[in-house]
Amino acid sequence: MTIDHLSSPVGRTADNIIGFARALRTAGVPVGPGAAIDAVNAIQLVEIGNRADVFATLQAIFVKRHEHALIFAQAFDLFFRAADEWKQMLDSVPLPDQPRKKTPPASRRVQEAFSQSQITETPQAKAEEIRLSVSDKEILQKKDFAQMTAAEIAEVTRAIAGMKLPQAELRTRRYRPDARGLRLDMRRTLRGSLRTGGDIVDIYRLGRIEKPAPIVALLDISGSMSEYTRLFLHFLHAITDARKRVSVFLFGTRLTNVTRALRARDPDEALASCSSAVEDWAGGTRIATSLHTFNKLWGRRVLGQGAIVLLISDGLEREADARLAFEMDRLHRSCRRLIWLNPLLRYGGFEPKAQGIKMMLPHVDEFRPVHNLKSIEGLIGALSSMPQTHHRSLIRPAA
Repeated sequence: MTIDHLSSPVGRTADNIIGFARALRTAGVPVGPGAAIDAVNAIQLVEIGNRADVFATLQAIFVKRHEHALIFAQAFDLFFRAADEWKQMLDSVPLPDQPRKKTPPASRRVQEAFSQSQITETPQAKAEEIRLSVSDKEILQKKDFAQMTAAEIAEVTRAIAGMKLPQAELRTRRYRPDARGLRLDMRRTLRGSLRTGGDIVDIYRLGRIEKPAPIVALLDISGSMSEYTRLFLHFLHAITDARKRVSVFLFGTRLTNVTRALRARDPDEALASCSSAVEDWAGGTRIATSLHTFNKLWGRRVLGQGAIVLLISDGLEREADARLAFEMDRLHRSCRRLIWLNPLLRYGGFEPKAQGIKMMLPHVDEFRPVHNLKSIEGLIGALSSMPQTHHRSLIRPAA
């Protein structure tokens, strides 16, 4: 493309399309250079003054998955309404004033991507950013979630979204044909010998079926835990795509199952669905009551086949009594492993002095912190190296 062409109206249109593609890529829509070139070529074949035609053309090229359609629509409206070149191209086409609607969950990420695409960096600034990136990441790894700024939380959210939990396989009781198995498949062996009249006998073997361990997360959403819980929900959303057997419950003064809401492809939509499903976000804490509801209504459904339970709470129960210890013991006996994640462990001199913590602590297998990126990475390492023993999977919850 020549300089004269770039200075022409078509060249300005190409600049807009390329900038729009960059904004979409920053917002999470996979747009490559080939798609940007196709869009520049296709836009020359439609009427540039017709907004609907331009929208449909770019959508057909850039949107490949259903969940990206909403992000594309928001980015298109935000980008081209603000671009000076678009106003020049649409001088004769008045844009109708639309009533203000409720902001969709993904609009914040689109606005951030659009603002980043408008920033032109100098080579000196870019070199400075590269030089400081390593130390900034190290600081971000150890910084408490509650002390982060909005920009740092956004950076941490992107880092958590890219985390993956290796599939720690568990051996089940069932068998399947396996040439390297240790158990003789007598039925297939005898059936195969009938074909040769018993002259030649092929030995068939069976091996154990291995499946990833189910994960059940119980998250405290009280006022002191809301910030940690929100970021941990991003982690659970990231691992839900790879692990289909992930169940998530939120509790404050009551228990709420948000497993289905968290399965939305877009993370912002998933968290918005979780927030709308919960009525007691950032309220009080009734751990014993919530655990009793879980053990009674959901224990038999989600704690089978060697489930690993992640309990995220600070343990500051309002009504700490013997019922809390009983429900914790019941939960502990019903799962394969119970891991308690407590942000209070970020303090070096932490001691379990609260009555609720004293009652809960004897009934957990691991007691870990969950206040920064490093602690979440440590949890991933712990879950990935879980032993293959199945010592509690056969114990069912009490009625």
